[in-house]
Amino acid sequence: MAPVPPLPDGARAVLATMHGKERAIAPLAARFLGLAVEVPAGLDTDMFGTFSREVARPGTPLDAARAKIAAAFALVPDAGVGIASEGSFGPHPAVPFAALGRELVLLVDRTSGLELVGHHAALGTNFAHQVVRDRDAGLAFAARAGFPAHGVIVMGVLDGEPAPHLALFKALNTEAELAEALERTLSLTGAAHIETDMRAHRNPRRMRAIRRAMIDLCRRVRSRCPACDRPGFAATARLPGLPCAWCASPTPLTRAEVWTCTGCDHREERSLGAAQADPMYCEECNP
Repeated sequence: MAPVPPLPDGARAVLATMHGKERAIAPLAARFLGLAVEVPAGLDTDMFGTFSREVARPGTPLDAARAKIAAAFALVPDAGVGIASEGSFGPHPAVPFAALGRELVLLVDRTSGLELVGHHAALGTNFAHQVVRDRDAGLAFAARAGFPAHGVIVMGVLDGEPAPHLALFKALNTEAELAEALERTLSLTGAAHIETDMRAHRNPRRMRAIRRAMIDLCRRVRSRCPACDRPGFAATARLPGLPCAWCASPTPLTRAEVWTCTGCDHREERSLGAAQADPMYCEECNP
């Protein structure tokens, strides 16, 4: 396998966004990766999917990020590096009544073919929605969501489901604008679906999550495989079984991380430093 050279210092990088993500991504890309980031004029990333449902996202979040970068390269053909981010939100798979936000930031180096992804997932999202039957209920939802610092979207309702084709209001900056959008939607469909605006430029919490995903990407770019020297050597799994300090039985706590290389499949187990687990986590000593 041919070695992958480091990203050239000062390399021209195109960031595929129309929602202000350069505020979270560009400073980190410049400081830690030496990239000169620019946002291409005229790029419409909404064609790859919208949170407000007018355009369905085809494929996975990673597929969407790849498509965004391809579109950005078409607009800036001299750029050697492409960056894009994509988020997804929904119910937490293990925590009842909690929402989980996932962010990825993808980097593609056209010269080497390198593709790396940074990740961040957390409960700290304000993703929420509600069907309301009157204006005051909608205003109360928006207040709980932190409006106007955090944006909200109002859309119509059909058979109890969101119906953006009947009514859709995104550019809401004041309580008066929100009240008018609610009243117009209620008059059209009898109910209104209101939800937090998950577009990055209208959601400071999401912007912070994108920044954390970018930090993870920077770490991966700078972490090279000890076997083949390819960037992207990173933790990909956690192994449970840290032994109990009293009886040495395996516990659910992590005993090691598995680090892998996507280039040569080199694999290492790395201890997290703890030799024993508190007996409170042991099913034998504390059933």
